Amino acid sequence: MKNMPLLSGIALIILSFTSCKDEKQEKAQKTVDSYVAYVDSVKNIAADDLKADWKAVDAEYDKKAQEAELALADIKDNSVATDKVNTTKVKYEEFKKEMTTVLAPPAPSPKQQLRNALFGEGKIGDDMSFAWVNAQNIHSVYQQFVHTVENNKDRYSREDWDEIKLMYEALDSRKNTVEKEGLTAEDNRKIAGLKLKFAPMYTLNRMGAKSEETAAAKK
Repeated sequence: MKNMPLLSGIALIILSFTSCKDEKQEKAQKTVDSYVAYVDSVKNIAADDLKADWKAVDAEYDKKAQEAELALADIKDNSVATDKVNTTKVKYEEFKKEMTTVLAPPAPSPKQQLRNALFGEGKIGDDMSFAWVNAQNIHSVYQQFVHTVENNKDRYSREDWDEIKLMYEALDSRKNTVEKEGLTAEDNRKIAGLKLKFAPMYTLNRMGAKSEETAAAKK
């Protein structure tokens, strides 16, 4: 009888330990299930609706994935849970690849690609603003423009040449403004040389492109 309190105490300790262990395992299982549910819920949202919050969604995924991996150690027979985690990981990675396509900016139009080549990425948009061109950089802008045209003159279509002429005239208009802002005589002279190179190159190749298109249309 004297041993009864001692045995009862041991039993309580074992029961308490088992209970804690069960609670820990139950919590770990819930963590894994939460991870799986999160990925399933994300996949059920339209990709376009996720675009604005994608960084937050992906960061939350990383957090839940890490928690699920750690939770596996607290699940006694974790083979089923491990399969769940691995399957969910593959499922999310496939979905993430799909999202990269959705998140990628649309390819610029052929007209915008031409403008990017002539002036630099995104420098001239639909507003055709040349406000960024000033007395200090206008010579280099002309230089890039004329050299780009020269290097690609055999590839341009008639529509390309029409766009090039439009851009050239807009740049010339900007030059009239920046001349009053301190354009040096040296830069003015160099720009004049570039303009002399461009004029006959445009005329000759624009005519050639038109002739080629006419000949192709007759076939």
